[in-house]
Amino acid sequence: MIKIRILSVGKNKESWLEEALQEYSTRLERTAKIEWQFVENDQALEKEAKGACIALDPNGSLLTSEQFSSFLVKEIEKGGSRLTFLIGGPDGLTPKLKSFPLVSLSKMTLTHQIARLVLIEQIYRAFEIDRGSPYHR
Repeated sequence: MIKIRILSVGKNKESWLEEALQEYSTRLERTAKIEWQFVENDQALEKEAKGACIALDPNGSLLTSEQFSSFLVKEIEKGGSRLTFLIGGPDGLTPKLKSFPLVSLSKMTLTHQIARLVLIEQIYRAFEIDRGSPYHR
């Protein structure tokens, strides 16, 4: 079973967000186990960033959903079915965290909460693209 950890500075405070994240986590249950881990700051993020990681950064690669699907599948294969996504604090990623592959969700600035939601939806979409489902049209 594929295990994807989403490691983020901050917490989910809004109930609507928690419901949306849970919806996509449930949809992904057949394909991947999603683990959410929240830390207080970038230093704690650095300590927890182990193994195969992808960091979200505005200066990272901008990928189409199809490109992200291919990239995700390859990174999961390289990581032995384990992968961690890193979402930094309000000041962005530290230089150490920027040593991981960088992906941008948008050129626009997103709140951490919205970034989490966009990320998990794109992870779900990536797996649906990979299996050829009609979800992505």
